[in-house]
Amino acid sequence: MPYVKVMIHAVWGTKNRYPFLTKEIRQLLIDHIQQNAKSKEIYIDCINGYTDHLHCLFGLNADMSISKAMQLIKGESAFWINKQQLTDSKFEWADEYFAASVSESNLPKVRAYINGQEAHHQKVTFAQEYERFMKEYAFESHG
Repeated sequence: MPYVKVMIHAVWGTKNRYPFLTKEIRQLLIDHIQQNAKSKEIYIDCINGYTDHLHCLFGLNADMSISKAMQLIKGESAFWINKQQLTDSKFEWADEYFAASVSESNLPKVRAYINGQEAHHQKVTFAQEYERFMKEYAFESHG
């Protein structure tokens, strides 16, 4: 049996960064994603976000790729939001997402960052945050 612990910090937004995720909808969505992930054997350490995006710290098991985990989380949650009719118009996630591995020593810092999203986004927009991630992790800009 393989023993694998690879922690991933993923960030993804709503299509066109539309602020669908009110506090109430966001909490329902987070609760649902956590339950769904558990059923798919995806370990979610913490998840939080703001009106137009979510951050998730999750673990990969030996059989799970990042793209598969993101497909299971994003695809299923968009389907669920629309089925529950939580938004006035059709809900969609943006296609792109950001994902980076997190070392054991950085887990507390990343957890604090994810849990502090509401306060963080009083000062910084998702667009600014996204650009900072792109630079910090040396991703090539696609936009």
